[in-house]
Amino acid sequence: MIDSQLRVSGINDPIILAAFDAVPRENYVAGDQRAIAYVDRSLPLGEGRSLSAPLSQARLVSEAMPKPTDKTLLVGGGTGYLAAVLAPLVASLDVVEDDSRLAGVAGTKAGSWHNCPLNDGWKRGGPYDLIIIDGAVEDLPKSFAQQLADDGRIVTGTVDRGVTRVAVGRRSGKAIAMRPVADIAMPVLTAFAAAKGWSF
Repeated sequence: MIDSQLRVSGINDPIILAAFDAVPRENYVAGDQRAIAYVDRSLPLGEGRSLSAPLSQARLVSEAMPKPTDKTLLVGGGTGYLAAVLAPLVASLDVVEDDSRLAGVAGTKAGSWHNCPLNDGWKRGGPYDLIIIDGAVEDLPKSFAQQLADDGRIVTGTVDRGVTRVAVGRRSGKAIAMRPVADIAMPVLTAFAAAKGWSF
């Protein structure tokens, strides 16, 4: 995975590569998926959720540029894989996951886990230096700006006309300004679906 997927796609930070190398991805999927845990695509986890492909998650972490001093929130903890990768890179890690079925796949959990709706984030823990949303969102609630420190950053996937992109955001007053970075396939989180409008 490191050599055939991450390095060849421009993920070369030795600290990030070491963090991914240290976590056995097969421990964070169901038993019948262990043989395909490292394939370069999302793995379905049931009920509309998926484990993002290794490159998608590595790109999120790479763009986030985690620091050892970062107070961090991970939204969409899933089975715990990305939390296990991220925890050693930051000062503290809160993880939000609303599907206890997923949270029970792996035996051990990195970070402090909270069962609540993904689109709520974790207001009690903020403000955060870094927020990572593991998946693509159509609509980012305004409440996330309040959970981000003044100089904080947020990294997530965005959806534009069916195309998913990694995007990096910064807090600007009471809002978050997002900047798309690169097209990359990743699961869309239905918890962040945009309100349906009129169509003709």
